Amino acid sequence: MPLPLVAIVGRPNVGKSTMFNRIIRDRLSITDDQPGVTRDRIYSKGEWNGREFNLIDTGGYVPKSEDLIETMVREQAEAAIEEADQIIFIVDARVGPTDLDREIAVRLLKQDKPVLLVANKADNPDLAIDVYEFMNLGLDEPQPISAANGLNLADMLDRLTELMPEQVDEPESDKLKIAILGRPNVGKSSLVNFLLGCQRQIVTDIPGTTRDAVDLAVRFEDREYILIDTAGLRRRSRIKENLEYFMTLRTIKALERCDVAMLLIEAQEGLLNQDVQIINQIMKAGKALVLCVNKWDLIDAGQDMADRYRQAIYNKIPTYRFIPIMFMSALTGRKVMRMFKFMQYVDDEQNKRIKTSELNKFLEKTVARKHPPAVQGKHIRLLYITQVDIKPPRFIIFSNFPKLIKDDYQRYLENQLRDHFKFEGVPIKIMFKLRKSDRND
Repeated sequence: MPLPLVAIVGRPNVGKSTMFNRIIRDRLSITDDQPGVTRDRIYSKGEWNGREFNLIDTGGYVPKSEDLIETMVREQAEAAIEEADQIIFIVDARVGPTDLDREIAVRLLKQDKPVLLVANKADNPDLAIDVYEFMNLGLDEPQPISAANGLNLADMLDRLTELMPEQVDEPESDKLKIAILGRPNVGKSSLVNFLLGCQRQIVTDIPGTTRDAVDLAVRFEDREYILIDTAGLRRRSRIKENLEYFMTLRTIKALERCDVAMLLIEAQEGLLNQDVQIINQIMKAGKALVLCVNKWDLIDAGQDMADRYRQAIYNKIPTYRFIPIMFMSALTGRKVMRMFKFMQYVDDEQNKRIKTSELNKFLEKTVARKHPPAVQGKHIRLLYITQVDIKPPRFIIFSNFPKLIKDDYQRYLENQLRDHFKFEGVPIKIMFKLRKSDRND
C-alpha cells in the first residue's frame, strides 16, 4: 500500500517549513522570516510511532494574488492539496485568524479529505488558549504547537496518525509490477500502445499528455505483468502548471508501488542531467532498474554503435555501471519484447539470497586482496558478513571498529560484491556493525 501523502499548507510566514524540518528531523526546507522563501514543493518521508508517510512542504498560499511568483506558489500548493491524502493547515497563533486563513479554509473545506488545523507559534499558555479563535474557520479543533521548539508536536503527530487509514498490505502477487518512467515525450505512451496492440493511451508530440499513473496488464510468455504508465518527470524549475505537479506526485507514487523501474531515454538526446536525477531517485527508493534507450531506429548503426553508446552512458554515471542498458524502438516494435526478459532478470537479481558460508568465503578473499586501512592507529578487522534482506539486498558486516571504515573502502567492498555475485540493476546496501562480544572492549 502506498504511503499516505500529507501536504503542509498555509499563508506565508506561518512556520510551515520549520514544522516540516522538525517532523523529518532534518533541515531540508529553507526557513526565513521573509515570506515566500519556500517556492518549490519539498518532499520527504516522515515517521511517527511506526507509521511512515510522505510529507510535502509548500510555499505561502495567497489565494487571489496576481503577483507572478505568488501565482506560481499557489499553483504548487493547489496541486499538493488536490493530490494529498491528508492536509496540515498551519495558522499563526500570535496573529490570530486572518482573511487569508479564512479563504484557505474555504478552499480546504471543499476537499473530501482530513484536514488537521495547527496553530503554530503557541509557545506560551496564553497563546495556547487564544487558538480557539480559529474555531470559526469551520475546521476541527486547532492543535496548539510551537514548531520552533517542538512544543506539543508529539500530540499533533499523534492526532495526524490517528486520521490516517489503517495500513493494509497488498496481497502477494506473482505479477511483476513495472513502472515506466522518463522525461516527457520519450515514448512511454507509444511503448504501452505497442504492447497492448491498441490505442489505450493518447500519443501526441506534446510533452505531458499522460496525466495519470495507470495500471495496465500485459501477458508475455505465460506470465502476466502490470505496467504502471506514468507522466513525464521534469526539473522543478520548469514545472509551471498544476498538471505537471500532478505528474510528479503520481510518478513518485508509482515508483513506490512498483517492483522494477524502467527508465526510458531518447536515443538522439542521450542521457541528460535530469535522467541522472531520476536514476538517483530510483536508487534511493531501493528499486531495481533497467535503462531503455528508445527511438534507437533513428540512429542505429549496428552493434559497435550500441557498445559505444552504452559506454558513453556509463562514463556519465560511473557509480551506476551495474544498471543494464537495452536498445529498442517503441514505434516500430523492434526489440521491445526483450524488455520483459530484462525486467524479469533484474527482479531475480533483487530477490537473490547468498548463503552466509559463500559470503564469508568471499569476504576472506576480498580482505586478503586489500585490507581496510588502519585509522587513528587502530587495526580494523572485518569479522563476518551475512545477508539480512532482499528487494533491495542488504548485508551486514561485523567489525571491531565499524565507524572507522572509510567510504572508499566501503565502495571497494560493494564493487567486489557485485563482481562476484552480480546484482545487476539492483541497489545494494552494506551496513557495518560492532560484534556483540566487542561492545564491552
